[in-house]
Amino acid sequence: MDGRAASTPAPGSVSPALLGIGGAWLPVTTGESGALVFRSADAARYAKCVPAAGAADLTAERDRIAWLDGQGVPGPRVLDWYDGDAGACLVTGAVPGVPADQVAPEDLRGAWGRIAEAVRRLHELPVRSCPFGRRLDSMVARARDVVVRDAVNPEFLPDEQRRTPPTELLAAVTREVPRRLVQESADTVVCHGDLCLPNIVLDPRTLDVSGFVDLGRLGQADRHADLALLLANARETWTDEVQAQAADTAFADRYGMPLDHDRLRFYLGLDPLTWG
Repeated sequence: MDGRAASTPAPGSVSPALLGIGGAWLPVTTGESGALVFRSADAARYAKCVPAAGAADLTAERDRIAWLDGQGVPGPRVLDWYDGDAGACLVTGAVPGVPADQVAPEDLRGAWGRIAEAVRRLHELPVRSCPFGRRLDSMVARARDVVVRDAVNPEFLPDEQRRTPPTELLAAVTREVPRRLVQESADTVVCHGDLCLPNIVLDPRTLDVSGFVDLGRLGQADRHADLALLLANARETWTDEVQAQAADTAFADRYGMPLDHDRLRFYLGLDPLTWG
């Protein structure tokens, strides 16, 4: 359920048992803001649990999952919701299949066109019907907050930026904001919000897209905010730059429109500053 997760639970975090949710649950990952993710013993359900301070964010994620499920886009389904003094827990149905970052490179190549088509279908949803926003203004405000708190995770930054002070990275981003706002207003779609390979689930037999997961940032945004993350993440699978460029071209062909590489660069620079 979380494409940006650590591997060890934080002490004192909320669990399904603590919230009185029955059944056997196995810890999967630790997510953002103290969230813990569990899988049911039969692998049919996931539970994401947060302390009380994270309940509002988890409520927003629940609402996004329910909304997308109603649009006919494959993804998880809300099964249960628990909210109390100790914290909150969202129980969803598992999306059958394998995360796209866990398939062999040749299988990712085989699924690549289908991934492009699935992303296009997501981006073609009527944007005015989407009640959720992740517009550029709000993401820049989030980045400012993360940078002020000195909370930027260097692991999310490209290697060449890890020695650059986050304040300088943010300044470079904000200089471009007026131009990017104009572009966003002309090309707003329903974005996933964290469109990386772990959040795209594939059927391992057919290589079709079974669904999108980790929908906590779903909302209206420039399509390149999604495309920048996906294409950059996929480059970790391709063997060299020639193959990566060929994959970008193939994606654009199946997606149905050319890529604006300048906007891809901008959103790839903004995204790591918004996690923390």
